[in-house]
Amino acid sequence: MPEKTFTLLAADKLADEGLAYIKDQPDAELLNRPDLVALKAEKGQDAVDEEVGKLLAAGGVHAMAVRSGIKVTPKMLENPGDLKVIARAGVGVDNIDLPAATAKGILVVNTAEASTITTAELSFTLLMALLRKIGPASRTMHAGGWDRNKFKGRQLHGLTLGVVGLGRIGRTVAERAIAFGMDVVGYDPFVNTDLQLGAHTVKTFRDFADMLPHVDVLSFHVPKTEQTTGMLNADTFAKCRKGVYVVNAARGGIVDEAALLEALESGQCAGAALDVYTSEPPPEDFPLRTHPNALCVPHLGASTEEAQTAVSVEAAKACLAYLRGEGIKGAVNAGGVRVDLTEKQHAYVALADRMATLISPMVTRGIAEVTVELCGKDLAAAAGTIERTVLIGLLRRHFDTPLNVINVADVADQRGIKVATTTHETGSKAPQALAGLSGQLTLTITGPESATDSDTPAADRTRRVVGRVYDDGLPRVLEINGYPMDMVPAGPMVVIRNDDKPGIIGTVGTTFGAAGVNIADMTIARRATADGKAFTALMLLKIDAEAPQALLDDLKTKDGILKVASVTLPGC
Repeated sequence: MPEKTFTLLAADKLADEGLAYIKDQPDAELLNRPDLVALKAEKGQDAVDEEVGKLLAAGGVHAMAVRSGIKVTPKMLENPGDLKVIARAGVGVDNIDLPAATAKGILVVNTAEASTITTAELSFTLLMALLRKIGPASRTMHAGGWDRNKFKGRQLHGLTLGVVGLGRIGRTVAERAIAFGMDVVGYDPFVNTDLQLGAHTVKTFRDFADMLPHVDVLSFHVPKTEQTTGMLNADTFAKCRKGVYVVNAARGGIVDEAALLEALESGQCAGAALDVYTSEPPPEDFPLRTHPNALCVPHLGASTEEAQTAVSVEAAKACLAYLRGEGIKGAVNAGGVRVDLTEKQHAYVALADRMATLISPMVTRGIAEVTVELCGKDLAAAAGTIERTVLIGLLRRHFDTPLNVINVADVADQRGIKVATTTHETGSKAPQALAGLSGQLTLTITGPESATDSDTPAADRTRRVVGRVYDDGLPRVLEINGYPMDMVPAGPMVVIRNDDKPGIIGTVGTTFGAAGVNIADMTIARRATADGKAFTALMLLKIDAEAPQALLDDLKTKDGILKVASVTLPGC
């Protein structure tokens, strides 16, 4: 039997193959609730929120998969129990409240790759049907007519297609258009060079308006964001060629529907094919439903047997991979976090947690900036995970709610904490202090300025810790706030900063002895004060059990003791 079993809630109608995949996994259990779709139709979203909310709050549900039939709302996620991941069996995640999921530390993934070909084929089908007037010609035949002369269309060969968004689907559409003899150009602000597709070069524009005068047909393949909503509107229509054709199988609202209707009426747009709408379903009196130059279908993008099978299976695979710690695929809200790391990368993630937790009690001014510096060419892939692990270690003690790699970046951002991560390979490009090392991690935490210490130099508001993992696999701390050392951070520890003068070590030992707490190991480092006239020291004590608060309070009263803090780290 597997060590742990994960329960996946199918909260929508998933393909049988996806359900069968879950049932076949030795470490997975299926909770299949396709009835939630009927519940929503009968009693509304509130009833679904209540039903799913109860299931999650009871605990034991580790993953949830939905299609487009069920919305995942903040109310549903008020008490998510053991829920760690939500998978959308499909491309978009419009029906999942991302801020609510992120705030609860829940990973959200989709299965965009699984339906790439199906979605691209639909876009191209709409393009061909639109230019050959297949929709109105078919309706005439249904009505008993035979009006061939009314349906003179355009051939694709020789026309210029403007692909808006050159991701997986956009490129797949472009490949098919090239095969039909179309000239293809594209717009994508994140593509800096022309795109090479086989022997064909796709000229790429970084400004949408600049592309518009060059195309006969526009096909949209971008997500709906603040920047893309309404990007084809009255102003941008005016920049298009007279009689441009429009295909939108991406997301409703990217094409301004009022502007589209006006362009169809004026002839600025010769025809439009739509699979998606601002409101779905659109109202019965939606004017584009019956417009003679509009071809409208009911969001069929991923509606093929192959795609529905693929997205359901891939949703289940993505959930289990994350729960098993094998990797994150199709993440929507993870922001660079990876769990499919090498043994060395995992070791540095663990080191990051120890270092941040160790330095956290010394950060007493608050946090304005966090800088993570990684040395080691094979550590770059783990940078996002290490960065978020550092934030967890620094902030954990200040929060009652659990922090994890999914929600901690959002927590830091809401509090105005700036985070930056840099990576260096070993060698000449690395800082001199890092040259020759196979790996090293440096954390620098800077506190904010305040009215009471506006003149305090940034150096005095800064805490720094340096560490690395040795060849024996053990984590080491090499420096804390300028105090050099070499110690393994593990187990219950007490950190003491003190004046470097005779008798302090004896005082500390006597105090611990009087409290009945055994010191298992001690590391001591010292440095000169800013004026160079004296020294202060830093003691790191490993003890056999967590230090009682009374012991810590007693230590703080001793002459020469400047600061006392305790932490508990994992063992080694």
